[in-house]
Amino acid sequence: MQNKITEQPSNYRDLEKKTIEELTRFINAEDKSVAPAIEKELPRINTLIEVIVEKITNGGRLFYVGAGSSGRLSVLDVIELPTTYGVAPDLFQVILAGGVDRLVEAREEMEDDKNEAWQKLTEKGVNEHDIVVGISASGTTPFVLAALTKCREENIDTGCIVSNPDSPIAAQAIYPIEVITGPEFITGSTRMKCATAHKMIFDMISTTTMVRLGRIIDNQMVNVKLINHKITDRATKMLMRLGNIDSYDTAKALLFQNGSVQNALRSLNADNYSA
Repeated sequence: MQNKITEQPSNYRDLEKKTIEELTRFINAEDKSVAPAIEKELPRINTLIEVIVEKITNGGRLFYVGAGSSGRLSVLDVIELPTTYGVAPDLFQVILAGGVDRLVEAREEMEDDKNEAWQKLTEKGVNEHDIVVGISASGTTPFVLAALTKCREENIDTGCIVSNPDSPIAAQAIYPIEVITGPEFITGSTRMKCATAHKMIFDMISTTTMVRLGRIIDNQMVNVKLINHKITDRATKMLMRLGNIDSYDTAKALLFQNGSVQNALRSLNADNYSA
């Protein structure tokens, strides 16, 4: 780990002398390398998702333990799941260096804390039914490494998403994902390609898990929470299509009676079966 890929010099020099057009073209060129890097890790991503689905199906939870830009992005992914898919807020959780409640402060100094993550996991009752996935661009963050090490000692399944090969964190992960995106455009600035790759993987994990848990019908968010007029309108029209209902008002009333499109469809099917 002496020569971390994420810390290697940028492939571009004298950036302060470049035009805006050159800078955006170079950044775009670097961003194009992210999806192919993820593609190489799809088999291991698939394995991790299979384990997550199995854990949740059997009453467990997923905990991300993260730091830095990627850790903060995992928070953004997780907070949308209850409203988008109607799942319990504790199904996917994040233990973030410095605390989720202080997300906007970017308390990078807390990455060196070796005790906080395990303490927070313990407070949440982490156990062998759960899985803990470490998030770290470098693969060496003490906050994350200490938590995964303790999880292994307690027979709790572990995974990770890192961006350097053969890292200490990957060594503590039963299900490691090593997405290698190469040197950053700004040397060492892992908020760029690394974080982009991690965000894309978070999307894969959460979306695929929700589909496998039956929270989607066809390609529709049938468990979306009715939290505003836009979403209620979308859900009403969704129910009209899926339930073959001609009247908007009828569909909307049925939606509110049942709380979600999926529950409304179950109600319709039950009524049709009884008839």
